[in-house]
Amino acid sequence: MLAGEMRKHLTEVIIPFWEGLKDEAGGYYGWVGYDLKVDEKAVKGCILNSRILWFFSNAYMILKEERLLEDAKHAFEFMKKCCIDKEYGGIYWSMKYDGEPEDTTKHTYNQAFAVYALASYYDASKEEEALKLAFGLYRLIEEKCTDELGYKESFDRAFRETENDKLSENGVMADKTMNTLLHVFEAYTELFRVSKDAAVKDKLKQIMDTFADKVYNPKLHRQEVFFDRQWNSILDLHSYGHDIETAWLLDRGLEILGEESYREKLSPMTEELTAMIYKTAFDGHSLANECEKGVVDESRIWWVQAETVVGFLNGYQKDPSKTEYLDAAKSVWEFIKEYMTDKREGSEWFWKVDRWGHPMEGKPIVEPWKCPYHNGRMCFEVIRRSGNVAEFA
Repeated sequence: MLAGEMRKHLTEVIIPFWEGLKDEAGGYYGWVGYDLKVDEKAVKGCILNSRILWFFSNAYMILKEERLLEDAKHAFEFMKKCCIDKEYGGIYWSMKYDGEPEDTTKHTYNQAFAVYALASYYDASKEEEALKLAFGLYRLIEEKCTDELGYKESFDRAFRETENDKLSENGVMADKTMNTLLHVFEAYTELFRVSKDAAVKDKLKQIMDTFADKVYNPKLHRQEVFFDRQWNSILDLHSYGHDIETAWLLDRGLEILGEESYREKLSPMTEELTAMIYKTAFDGHSLANECEKGVVDESRIWWVQAETVVGFLNGYQKDPSKTEYLDAAKSVWEFIKEYMTDKREGSEWFWKVDRWGHPMEGKPIVEPWKCPYHNGRMCFEVIRRSGNVAEFA
Protein backbone atom coordinates (compact mmCIF):
# COMPACT_ATOMS: atom_id res chain seq x y z
CA MET A 1 0.00 0.00 0.00
CA LEU A 2 2.77 2.45 0.89
CA ALA A 3 4.62 2.04 -2.40
CA GLY A 4 1.36 2.24 -4.34
CA GLU A 5 0.42 5.48 -2.62
CA MET A 6 3.88 6.90 -3.30
CA ARG A 7 3.64 6.00 -6.98
CA LYS A 8 0.25 7.67 -7.19
CA HIS A 9 1.52 10.78 -5.42
CA LEU A 10 4.55 10.92 -7.69
CA THR A 11 2.57 10.59 -10.91
CA GLU A 12 -0.46 12.67 -9.97
CA VAL A 13 1.04 15.47 -7.85
CA ILE A 14 4.80 15.93 -8.06
CA ILE A 15 5.59 15.15 -11.69
CA PRO A 16 2.71 17.15 -13.25
CA PHE A 17 3.54 20.17 -11.11
CA TRP A 18 7.19 20.31 -12.15
CA GLU A 19 6.46 19.51 -15.78
CA GLY A 20 4.20 22.55 -15.74
CA LEU A 21 7.19 24.75 -14.89
CA LYS A 22 9.18 23.94 -18.03
CA ASP A 23 10.39 27.13 -19.71
CA GLU A 24 10.64 26.45 -23.43
CA ALA A 25 13.34 29.14 -23.58
CA GLY A 26 15.52 27.00 -21.33
CA GLY A 27 15.39 25.28 -17.96
CA TYR A 28 12.48 25.54 -15.53
CA TYR A 29 10.87 28.58 -13.97
CA GLY A 30 12.49 29.42 -10.65
CA TRP A 31 9.69 30.87 -8.56
CA VAL A 32 6.07 30.07 -7.69
CA GLY A 33 4.66 32.23 -4.93
CA TYR A 34 2.35 31.15 -2.15
CA ASP A 35 -0.43 32.58 -4.35
CA LEU A 36 0.57 29.97 -7.00
CA LYS A 37 1.59 32.66 -9.48
CA VAL A 38 4.62 31.74 -11.59
CA ASP A 39 7.26 34.45 -11.92
CA GLU A 40 8.62 33.80 -15.40
CA LYS A 41 11.40 36.36 -14.90
CA ALA A 42 12.63 35.07 -11.56
CA VAL A 43 16.18 33.91 -10.95
CA LYS A 44 16.84 30.28 -11.92
CA GLY A 45 18.94 28.72 -9.20
CA CYS A 46 21.50 26.24 -10.46
CA ILE A 47 20.92 23.98 -7.45
CA LEU A 48 17.24 23.93 -8.39
CA ASN A 49 18.07 23.06 -12.00
CA SER A 50 20.44 20.27 -10.90
CA ARG A 51 17.82 18.83 -8.60
CA ILE A 52 15.21 18.94 -11.37
CA LEU A 53 17.66 17.16 -13.69
CA TRP A 54 18.27 14.52 -11.02
CA PHE A 55 14.53 14.19 -10.35
CA PHE A 56 13.40 13.62 -13.91
CA SER A 57 16.32 11.27 -14.59
CA ASN A 58 15.26 9.08 -11.68
CA ALA A 59 11.57 9.40 -12.47
CA TYR A 60 12.35 8.02 -15.92
CA MET A 61 14.36 5.13 -14.48
CA ILE A 62 11.49 4.27 -12.12
CA LEU A 63 8.53 4.75 -14.47
CA LYS A 64 10.14 4.20 -17.91
CA GLU A 65 8.05 6.92 -19.55
CA GLU A 66 9.95 8.55 -22.42
CA ARG A 67 8.61 12.03 -21.82
CA LEU A 68 10.33 12.04 -18.41
CA LEU A 69 13.69 11.51 -20.10
CA GLU A 70 12.87 14.48 -22.34
CA ASP A 71 12.08 16.51 -19.22
CA ALA A 72 15.51 15.57 -17.86
CA LYS A 73 17.20 16.41 -21.16
CA HIS A 74 15.62 19.87 -21.05
CA ALA A 75 17.34 20.52 -17.70
CA PHE A 76 20.58 18.97 -18.97
CA GLU A 77 20.68 21.27 -22.00
CA PHE A 78 20.14 24.31 -19.77
CA MET A 79 22.98 23.21 -17.51
CA LYS A 80 25.35 22.69 -20.44
CA LYS A 81 24.46 25.91 -22.20
CA CYS A 82 24.05 28.30 -19.29
CA CYS A 83 25.03 27.02 -15.84
CA ILE A 84 28.59 25.87 -16.57
CA ASP A 85 31.21 28.62 -16.62
CA LYS A 86 33.06 28.15 -19.91
CA GLU A 87 35.98 30.35 -18.80
CA TYR A 88 36.79 29.34 -15.22
CA GLY A 89 34.94 26.07 -14.97
CA GLY A 90 32.35 25.01 -12.42
CA ILE A 91 28.68 25.74 -11.93
CA TYR A 92 27.41 29.24 -11.23
CA TRP A 93 25.16 29.82 -8.23
CA SER A 94 22.23 31.20 -10.24
CA MET A 95 21.12 32.42 -13.63
CA LYS A 96 18.82 35.20 -14.75
CA TYR A 97 15.57 34.09 -16.33
CA ASP A 98 17.14 34.42 -19.80
CA GLY A 99 20.11 32.19 -18.97
CA GLU A 100 22.72 34.86 -18.30
CA PRO A 101 24.74 34.59 -15.05
CA GLU A 102 23.04 36.22 -12.06
CA ASP A 103 25.32 35.18 -9.18
CA THR A 104 28.74 33.87 -10.23
CA THR A 105 29.63 32.44 -6.82
CA LYS A 106 31.13 28.96 -7.05
CA HIS A 107 30.06 26.85 -4.08
CA THR A 108 31.22 23.32 -3.37
CA TYR A 109 27.66 22.32 -2.46
CA ASN A 110 26.46 23.51 -5.85
CA GLN A 111 29.21 21.69 -7.75
CA ALA A 112 28.32 18.51 -5.88
CA PHE A 113 24.66 18.68 -6.84
CA ALA A 114 25.60 19.02 -10.48
CA VAL A 115 27.78 15.89 -10.20
CA TYR A 116 24.87 14.07 -8.55
CA ALA A 117 22.46 15.10 -11.29
CA LEU A 118 24.81 14.42 -14.19
CA ALA A 119 25.67 10.94 -12.90
CA SER A 120 21.98 10.06 -12.67
CA TYR A 121 21.27 11.57 -16.08
CA TYR A 122 24.07 9.48 -17.55
CA ASP A 123 22.52 6.37 -16.00
CA ALA A 124 19.13 7.26 -17.48
CA SER A 125 20.23 8.45 -20.91
CA LYS A 126 23.61 6.74 -21.46
CA GLU A 127 24.88 10.06 -22.86
CA GLU A 128 28.64 9.91 -22.41
CA GLU A 129 28.84 13.70 -22.38
CA ALA A 130 26.96 13.78 -19.08
CA LEU A 131 29.45 11.42 -17.43
CA LYS A 132 32.36 13.43 -18.85
CA LEU A 133 30.92 16.63 -17.38
CA ALA A 134 30.33 14.90 -14.03
CA PHE A 135 33.95 13.80 -13.84
CA GLY A 136 35.12 17.25 -14.86
CA LEU A 137 33.26 18.78 -11.93
CA TYR A 138 34.47 16.02 -9.60
CA ARG A 139 38.07 16.82 -10.50
CA LEU A 140 37.39 20.53 -10.11
CA ILE A 141 36.03 19.98 -6.58
CA GLU A 142 39.10 17.98 -5.65
CA GLU A 143 41.51 20.53 -7.17
CA LYS A 144 39.86 23.82 -6.21
CA CYS A 145 37.57 23.19 -3.24
CA THR A 146 39.66 21.25 -0.73
CA ASP A 147 42.32 21.74 1.89
CA GLU A 148 44.30 19.15 3.82
CA LEU A 149 41.35 18.50 6.16
CA GLY A 150 38.39 18.36 3.80
CA TYR A 151 36.05 20.43 1.68
CA LYS A 152 36.00 24.19 1.77
CA GLU A 153 32.79 25.99 0.92
CA SER A 154 32.54 29.21 -1.07
CA PHE A 155 34.53 30.87 -3.85
CA ASP A 156 34.23 33.68 -6.34
CA ARG A 157 33.99 33.01 -10.05
CA ALA A 158 37.75 32.42 -10.36
CA PHE A 159 37.79 30.11 -7.32
CA ARG A 160 39.27 32.55 -4.84
CA GLU A 161 37.86 31.68 -1.41
CA THR A 162 35.07 33.90 -0.04
CA GLU A 163 32.91 33.96 3.08
CA ASN A 164 30.44 31.10 3.25
CA ASP A 165 27.31 33.21 3.57
CA LYS A 166 25.14 30.88 1.47
CA LEU A 167 25.40 27.82 3.71
CA SER A 168 25.96 29.51 7.06
CA GLU A 169 22.95 30.16 9.28
CA ASN A 170 21.94 30.77 12.86
CA GLY A 171 24.29 33.72 13.28
CA VAL A 172 27.58 31.96 12.51
CA MET A 173 29.91 32.02 9.49
CA ALA A 174 31.20 28.49 8.94
CA ASP A 175 34.43 27.49 7.22
CA LYS A 176 33.19 23.93 6.84
CA THR A 177 29.70 22.44 7.09
CA MET A 178 28.20 19.01 7.62
CA ASN A 179 25.67 19.86 4.91
CA THR A 180 28.23 20.37 2.15
CA LEU A 181 30.17 17.28 3.20
CA LEU A 182 26.97 15.21 3.12
CA HIS A 183 26.08 16.24 -0.39
CA VAL A 184 29.59 15.79 -1.73
CA PHE A 185 29.31 12.28 -0.32
CA GLU A 186 25.91 11.80 -1.93
CA ALA A 187 27.23 13.01 -5.29
CA TYR A 188 30.33 10.82 -5.17
CA THR A 189 28.21 7.82 -4.16
CA GLU A 190 26.15 8.25 -7.31
CA LEU A 191 29.23 8.87 -9.46
CA PHE A 192 30.88 5.72 -8.09
CA ARG A 193 27.68 3.72 -8.59
CA VAL A 194 27.58 4.49 -12.30
CA SER A 195 31.34 4.42 -12.98
CA LYS A 196 33.04 2.19 -10.37
CA ASP A 197 35.98 4.59 -10.53
CA ALA A 198 38.68 3.66 -8.00
CA ALA A 199 39.68 7.26 -7.22
CA VAL A 200 36.07 8.18 -6.43
CA LYS A 201 35.87 5.13 -4.16
CA ASP A 202 38.90 6.34 -2.23
CA LYS A 203 37.29 9.77 -1.76
CA LEU A 204 34.13 8.13 -0.42
CA LYS A 205 36.21 6.36 2.21
CA GLN A 206 37.90 9.61 3.21
CA ILE A 207 34.54 11.34 3.58
CA MET A 208 33.17 8.48 5.68
CA ASP A 209 36.19 8.76 7.95
CA THR A 210 35.51 12.48 8.34
CA PHE A 211 31.88 11.83 9.28
CA ALA A 212 32.89 9.26 11.86
CA ASP A 213 35.91 11.09 13.28
CA LYS A 214 35.02 14.80 12.96
CA VAL A 215 31.32 15.37 12.33
CA TYR A 216 29.65 12.79 14.55
CA ASN A 217 29.38 13.59 18.25
CA PRO A 218 29.32 10.19 20.02
CA LYS A 219 28.44 11.70 23.40
CA LEU A 220 25.30 13.40 22.09
CA HIS A 221 24.51 10.82 19.37
CA ARG A 222 24.16 13.55 16.78
CA GLN A 223 26.11 15.34 14.10
CA GLU A 224 27.60 18.77 14.60
CA VAL A 225 26.61 21.21 11.87
CA PHE A 226 28.91 24.23 11.53
CA PHE A 227 32.70 24.11 11.93
CA ASP A 228 35.86 26.18 11.76
CA ARG A 229 38.66 25.16 9.40
CA GLN A 230 39.94 22.49 11.78
CA TRP A 231 36.52 20.82 12.20
CA ASN A 232 35.81 22.35 15.60
CA SER A 233 32.08 22.82 16.12
CA ILE A 234 31.10 26.48 16.42
CA LEU A 235 27.41 26.20 17.37
CA ASP A 236 25.26 24.04 19.65
CA LEU A 237 22.79 22.93 16.98
CA HIS A 238 20.99 19.63 16.45
CA SER A 239 19.63 19.48 12.90
CA TYR A 240 17.01 16.76 13.08
CA GLY A 241 16.35 16.57 9.36
CA HIS A 242 20.01 16.33 8.43
CA ASP A 243 20.64 13.58 10.98
CA ILE A 244 17.88 11.31 9.69
CA GLU A 245 18.89 12.08 6.09
CA THR A 246 22.55 11.34 6.84
CA ALA A 247 21.66 8.04 8.48
CA TRP A 248 20.11 6.55 5.37
CA LEU A 249 22.46 8.23 2.87
CA LEU A 250 25.50 6.82 4.67
CA ASP A 251 23.87 3.40 4.77
CA ARG A 252 23.22 3.60 1.05
CA GLY A 253 26.82 4.63 0.49
CA LEU A 254 28.00 1.66 2.55
CA GLU A 255 25.90 -0.66 0.44
CA ILE A 256 27.33 0.72 -2.81
CA LEU A 257 30.89 0.85 -1.44
CA GLY A 258 30.69 -2.79 -0.36
CA GLU A 259 33.53 -2.80 2.17
CA GLU A 260 32.90 -4.57 5.45
CA SER A 261 35.44 -2.53 7.46
CA TYR A 262 33.52 0.66 6.70
CA ARG A 263 30.20 -0.99 7.42
CA GLU A 264 31.52 -2.00 10.85
CA LYS A 265 32.73 1.56 11.47
CA LEU A 266 29.74 3.55 10.17
CA SER A 267 26.66 1.36 10.61
CA PRO A 268 26.52 1.67 14.43
CA MET A 269 26.69 5.45 13.98
CA THR A 270 23.75 5.52 11.57
CA GLU A 271 21.75 3.35 13.94
CA GLU A 272 22.46 5.77 16.78
CA LEU A 273 21.46 8.76 14.64
CA THR A 274 18.14 7.11 13.76
CA ALA A 275 17.44 6.11 17.35
CA MET A 276 18.20 9.58 18.69
CA ILE A 277 15.94 11.27 16.14
CA TYR A 278 13.11 8.89 16.98
CA LYS A 279 13.58 9.57 20.70
CA THR A 280 14.17 13.33 20.50
CA ALA A 281 12.41 14.86 17.50
CA PHE A 282 9.51 12.60 16.51
CA ASP A 283 6.22 13.47 18.21
CA GLY A 284 4.10 10.61 16.89
CA HIS A 285 3.09 12.22 13.63
CA SER A 286 5.88 14.43 12.26
CA LEU A 287 9.38 15.73 12.87
CA ALA A 288 10.43 19.07 14.34
CA ASN A 289 13.05 21.08 12.46
CA GLU A 290 16.03 21.56 14.77
CA CYS A 291 17.19 22.44 18.27
CA GLU A 292 19.55 25.37 18.81
CA LYS A 293 21.06 25.84 22.28
CA GLY A 294 18.25 23.79 23.79
CA VAL A 295 15.42 25.65 22.03
CA VAL A 296 13.39 23.53 19.61
CA ASP A 297 12.12 24.96 16.33
CA GLU A 298 8.77 23.19 16.02
CA SER A 299 8.29 24.09 12.34
CA ARG A 300 7.53 21.22 10.02
CA ILE A 301 9.66 21.73 6.89
CA TRP A 302 8.85 19.96 3.63
CA TRP A 303 12.23 18.33 3.13
CA VAL A 304 12.58 17.21 6.74
CA GLN A 305 9.31 15.25 6.59
CA ALA A 306 10.29 13.57 3.31
CA GLU A 307 13.71 12.50 4.61
CA THR A 308 12.13 11.25 7.83
CA VAL A 309 9.97 8.76 5.96
CA VAL A 310 12.99 7.31 4.17
CA GLY A 311 15.19 7.40 7.26
CA PHE A 312 12.77 5.49 9.46
CA LEU A 313 12.01 2.97 6.72
CA ASN A 314 15.75 2.46 6.33
CA GLY A 315 16.08 1.90 10.07
CA TYR A 316 13.32 -0.68 10.00
CA GLN A 317 14.82 -2.37 6.95
CA LYS A 318 18.13 -2.76 8.82
CA ASP A 319 16.43 -4.15 11.92
CA PRO A 320 12.86 -5.46 11.39
CA SER A 321 12.43 -5.81 15.14
CA LYS A 322 12.23 -2.00 15.23
CA THR A 323 8.58 -1.94 14.20
CA GLU A 324 8.26 1.49 15.80
CA TYR A 325 10.29 2.87 12.88
CA LEU A 326 7.88 1.42 10.34
CA ASP A 327 4.95 2.86 12.27
CA ALA A 328 6.70 6.23 12.48
CA ALA A 329 7.36 6.34 8.74
CA LYS A 330 3.71 5.57 8.04
CA SER A 331 2.60 8.26 10.50
CA VAL A 332 4.80 10.90 8.89
CA TRP A 333 3.44 9.92 5.47
CA GLU A 334 -0.09 10.44 6.80
CA PHE A 335 0.96 13.88 8.07
CA ILE A 336 2.43 14.69 4.67
CA LYS A 337 -0.74 13.66 2.86
CA GLU A 338 -2.98 15.59 5.20
CA TYR A 339 -0.98 18.73 5.91
CA MET A 340 2.27 19.06 3.92
CA THR A 341 0.66 18.52 0.53
CA ASP A 342 -1.00 21.67 -0.74
CA LYS A 343 -4.40 20.51 -1.97
CA ARG A 344 -5.06 23.65 -3.99
CA GLU A 345 -5.33 22.84 -7.68
CA GLY A 346 -2.04 23.34 -9.49
CA SER A 347 0.15 23.21 -6.40
CA GLU A 348 2.52 20.71 -4.82
CA TRP A 349 3.87 20.81 -1.19
CA PHE A 350 3.94 23.68 1.24
CA TRP A 351 7.39 24.92 2.21
CA LYS A 352 6.55 24.97 5.92
CA VAL A 353 3.66 24.23 8.28
CA ASP A 354 3.45 24.47 12.05
CA ARG A 355 3.38 21.39 14.25
CA TRP A 356 -0.41 21.21 13.89
CA GLY A 357 -0.24 21.40 10.11
CA HIS A 358 -1.24 25.01 9.50
CA PRO A 359 0.68 26.34 6.48
CA MET A 360 3.09 29.23 6.80
CA GLU A 361 1.44 31.68 4.43
CA GLY A 362 3.79 33.69 2.29
CA LYS A 363 6.45 30.99 1.88
CA PRO A 364 6.81 30.20 -1.83
CA ILE A 365 5.94 26.86 -3.38
CA VAL A 366 9.04 27.06 -5.59
CA GLU A 367 12.24 29.03 -4.99
CA PRO A 368 15.95 28.29 -5.49
CA TRP A 369 15.93 25.68 -2.68
CA LYS A 370 12.35 24.37 -2.93
CA CYS A 371 12.49 21.55 -5.41
CA PRO A 372 11.29 18.00 -6.26
CA TYR A 373 14.46 16.40 -4.92
CA HIS A 374 13.45 15.48 -1.36
CA ASN A 375 9.80 14.57 -1.85
CA GLY A 376 10.49 12.96 -5.22
CA ARG A 377 13.31 10.91 -3.70
CA MET A 378 11.03 9.79 -0.89
CA CYS A 379 8.71 8.30 -3.51
CA PHE A 380 11.59 6.72 -5.44
CA GLU A 381 13.11 5.14 -2.35
CA VAL A 382 9.86 3.62 -1.11
CA ILE A 383 9.07 2.22 -4.56
CA ARG A 384 12.57 0.78 -4.94
CA ARG A 385 12.66 -0.72 -1.47
CA SER A 386 9.18 -2.25 -1.79
CA GLY A 387 10.65 -5.09 -3.84
CA ASN A 388 12.65 -6.26 -0.84
CA VAL A 389 10.36 -5.42 2.10
CA ALA A 390 6.77 -6.66 1.97
CA GLU A 391 5.57 -4.01 4.42
CA PHE A 392 6.55 -1.22 2.00
CA ALA A 393 4.49 -2.62 -0.88
